[in-house]
Amino acid sequence: MEKQKSIVSLLKAKQDTILQEWEKEQFSAGKFRADLISPDELKQQMRDFWDSLLKALGQEERVDLSDEGWKPVRSLLTELSKSRAKLGFTPSETALFVFSLKKPIFQLIQDTFQNDPARLQKELWDLNTLLDSLGLFTTETYIRSKEEIIRRQQEEMLELSTPVVKIWEQIVAVPLIGTLDSARTQTVMENLLQEIVAASATVAIIDITGVPTVDTLVAQHLIKTVSAARLMGAECIISGIRPQIAQTMIHLGVSFQDITTKATLAEAIKYGLSQVGYRISKME
Repeated sequence: MEKQKSIVSLLKAKQDTILQEWEKEQFSAGKFRADLISPDELKQQMRDFWDSLLKALGQEERVDLSDEGWKPVRSLLTELSKSRAKLGFTPSETALFVFSLKKPIFQLIQDTFQNDPARLQKELWDLNTLLDSLGLFTTETYIRSKEEIIRRQQEEMLELSTPVVKIWEQIVAVPLIGTLDSARTQTVMENLLQEIVAASATVAIIDITGVPTVDTLVAQHLIKTVSAARLMGAECIISGIRPQIAQTMIHLGVSFQDITTKATLAEAIKYGLSQVGYRISKME
């Protein structure tokens, strides 16, 4: 503990020099992202991290990032990693915030303990282990934040790719484009059922013109969606059954028995209008 306190005292005594050298590392050519962060903001982040680091080192008898004394450091690095993930920094650029501190600290330790090889080796090892742990924590937090951003974007894209359109009174339609998997089917089903209730729809059209292939799994997903719509009191029509899809379904032994199917969306809309009491005719 006494040795640790002496290291903290040394770091505090030389902090101006360390911070200056650290700034040089951060702002060196090819490392500073002026397009994503301002110099003043970066300097403030460095200052906040340095203060919290010295405070944690002075309070804890051992270096364990899970200890309560290191909570401010963890919180600071977590916020920094999350913000940089949103801004568009790379994992390496984010981790560099911590790892670039090694050079000025190591230089100070070498100058101070150059006549005491055993102490020099121990202090370098301890500080290297600490900064590596902090750098890895930063990288792991960045990756989790990035994964969360990607997950949210995927959910938003999934919502956008499965719109439910009100065609007419009591008629709604879902135009599907792309591959239909379990996750997307669930989203289609939820959106369709919500719109059936909102629009008091009695006819729901599922258009698969933009679905490249229909295999057994896709057919099962469609049947589940139709069944769910029926439970809500709406008749389901599947449109966009192209010749090649019809042949594939016959080959697979898939049958849409008791489900109304139409070759085109136009035919499905025409049929749906007739089911709610409307008729399409040409103007004279």
